[in-house]
Amino acid sequence: MFKMERLRKNAQFSEVYRTHNSFADRFLIMYVRNNGETYNRVGVSISKKVGNSVVRHRIKRLVKEAFRNSEHMFNSGLDIVFVARSNAASMSYDETVKSLMGLAASHHILQKAGN
Repeated sequence: MFKMERLRKNAQFSEVYRTHNSFADRFLIMYVRNNGETYNRVGVSISKKVGNSVVRHRIKRLVKEAFRNSEHMFNSGLDIVFVARSNAASMSYDETVKSLMGLAASHHILQKAGN
């Protein structure tokens, strides 16, 4: 992910949260908002209640890598925020990908086949 493809400031996260457009499963909550650009921006938020810094950073790496590997399947022009739930501390990479793709399907932000 390039630096311009990340949500970094609190105000950017707040704008996405304000849309109230979210879906959740047992590992992640996904908020989505149109950003009017030609690229997607992604942010990951993990509470200190989830685990120590090693666990939180591992979750962040898993989510970012799962998104990076499947980014070509997403529509462009979106701000996406992933919020990790406490169960995320035990998730594997495969579970991360499955969770991410399931939430994206719920939001209808996956590109249609053949596009």
